Amino acid sequence: MSAQRLAEQFETLEKQDHAARLGMWMFLGSETLLFGALFAAYAYYRGIYPEEFVQALHHNSVALGTTNTVVLITSSFTVALAVHFVREGKSRLAAGLLAVSTLFGAVFLVVKGIEYTHHIHENALPAGAYSFLDQPPGGVVMGYTLYWFMTGLHGLHVIAGMIMLAAVGVLCWKGRYGAHRNVAVENVGLYWHLVDVVWIFLWPLFYLTD
Repeated sequence: MSAQRLAEQFETLEKQDHAARLGMWMFLGSETLLFGALFAAYAYYRGIYPEEFVQALHHNSVALGTTNTVVLITSSFTVALAVHFVREGKSRLAAGLLAVSTLFGAVFLVVKGIEYTHHIHENALPAGAYSFLDQPPGGVVMGYTLYWFMTGLHGLHVIAGMIMLAAVGVLCWKGRYGAHRNVAVENVGLYWHLVDVVWIFLWPLFYLTD
């Protein structure tokens, strides 16, 4: 078990942990603003092209989208358990749960990759690359462009979250994090929950539009 190192600019470990938590909440706030702007753009264009959006997103697989929703919700549960156990000093159990959560993230990406592959074969691509329909209305192209951009950006967040989950998982396994030191695990858990929440909003917008 390694003692937590106090950075030079802090007076106590408590203040250092508080600053780390505050920094994470500020970062999550900026992420919320980013996705909030994209959701606002979706609402704006959906209001202009209601029928075209339904037409564009009609052939998205509800089964695959719902599978990924279940996968991410389950991964949030295992992350929450990991945070609970690391606080109790059961670092290796927490490491195992973080590894499971990382695998759930990989499953999400594989399912999303399968779906993207279908879209590519159908030429249901964003912006000028779209050719699924001959002379599609502008609203259809806009709907699919937003779909690719928002789900793609979310996918990048999933990848970043998996890297962070794996990193803190390894450090939990080595005993670096435990009851004595766990703010990094808490912060990564918060980030993963945000990734989950964003998908819970994306899922009905792009899969349950009928």
